[in-house]
Amino acid sequence: MTAMKVTIDADRCVASGMCAYSAPEVFDQSEEDGVVVLVQDSPSADQHEAVRTAARNCPAQVITLDQ
Repeated sequence: MTAMKVTIDADRCVASGMCAYSAPEVFDQSEEDGVVVLVQDSPSADQHEAVRTAARNCPAQVITLDQ
């Protein structure tokens, strides 16, 4: 099993919510401005595909995955 490390650049986030929609166990949105909030930076293996989808679908490309 390969570990995954997730990082975000919240300063560039456009608050589309695609990450929270794709992987709600890993990403959330700030109630104030909708900017991404990283809930879990080392998701379990069963969440990896959802996290990859979130990273691919992010319009601002603020999600970085290290595997």
